[in-house]
Amino acid sequence: MAQRLTAFTCLLSAVATLSALLLGYTAFVGPLVILFFASLALYCMGHRFLKSFAFTVWVFAFVAASMFYPALFGTWFKFDLKFLIVPLIQIITFGMGTTLSARDFERVFAMPWPVFIGILLQFSIMPLVGYSIAMLFGFDPEIAAGVILIGSVSGGVASNVMTYLAGANVPLSVTMTACSTLLSPLMTPFLMKTLAGKLIDVDFFAMMFSIFNMIIVPIVAGLIANRILYSQKRWASKAGSLLLVSIAGVLLAVLTLSVPGGWLGALEAIKAGTILGLALLSLIALAKVVVRVVFKGPENWMDKALPILSMSSICLIIAIITARSRNELLTVGFALVTAGIVHNSIGYLLGYWGARLARLDERACRTVAIEVGMQNGGMATGIAMDVLKSTSAALAPAIFGPWMNISGSVLATWWRRKPVEGPSLSQIESEG
Repeated sequence: MAQRLTAFTCLLSAVATLSALLLGYTAFVGPLVILFFASLALYCMGHRFLKSFAFTVWVFAFVAASMFYPALFGTWFKFDLKFLIVPLIQIITFGMGTTLSARDFERVFAMPWPVFIGILLQFSIMPLVGYSIAMLFGFDPEIAAGVILIGSVSGGVASNVMTYLAGANVPLSVTMTACSTLLSPLMTPFLMKTLAGKLIDVDFFAMMFSIFNMIIVPIVAGLIANRILYSQKRWASKAGSLLLVSIAGVLLAVLTLSVPGGWLGALEAIKAGTILGLALLSLIALAKVVVRVVFKGPENWMDKALPILSMSSICLIIAIITARSRNELLTVGFALVTAGIVHNSIGYLLGYWGARLARLDERACRTVAIEVGMQNGGMATGIAMDVLKSTSAALAPAIFGPWMNISGSVLATWWRRKPVEGPSLSQIESEG
């Protein structure tokens, strides 16, 4: 019944939008377009095949809202929403950390060659292609820097999901994402300084510390949270121990907040990330007490809550950026979308054939292609806003990100219909 209702609403709003445009009732176009995308997203969420596209459609809904009503994503009660971008990215990255464990990093020693090839292709193909596209399209310096930036960051978390859907090598994907993320504090500033340094001012150390604060510290906190959530030891299932962890997290966050800036020196740059990480650790421990100990809820409750939180945060971030760059987007939007499609497609193509030349097996080749083609748009957005101080530079990550999810879903579905014979590495590990 709900599916029929959302399908009917989607169809009705589409017809109403066309009618409003033809009859000149432009005042109604904005709400109708937003309603169309929102109802389409709800329909996709309940559809078995279209479910993987729901997030992208929600992005379109938020983009439409920010384009028609930019003031909604500007200032709330004298608070500029742009200051939410970095904390939201830190929360998303913390969530990524909760899905990782020490085993994901240990796999580097089990399969060093595929990981090395993947990382090498990641940090060579995408930044160079990004630079070439930026020069070819003749973008303004800040927008061009954003295109180079999205190519210079680490692999995106969504690549792990796409690898799973494609039936490729999930452990390799997770390990590549984790390793490229850990290398990003050095590689991303170096690539930006080298390739974009002539376009805009790039402060290597400011960018490096920003990545530590925005990405690395929350990931470390997430790794600790992973132990709190999934450890089989007795302390991780006792209310008293979990409450003690929660209280300790709050106290450490308050203590870190109260330390004068001059005392921390260079560590001042990661103070905000540390405080947020400690607060989130406290919240996770307390939430586990409520969900698992008090209400005896499912063990995988975090796995269900995390995607919703991450997708909502990304949608809000994109809307905030779009609202601030509305006028520029109207002039360069089509060119940026085209650039995103080209950049992403070349990443898949060269990633796959680069892995083939390195004699990796078919599953690994598909995994490397997805990892190379899909970038961490959240990291690029945060750097653009926090270090480059430019909404124009944040445009490319905001536009490239949704397209990566569309193309990744299509590629994963296509490869899933062409399965590779033999067991996958994840199956071998689970049997072992």
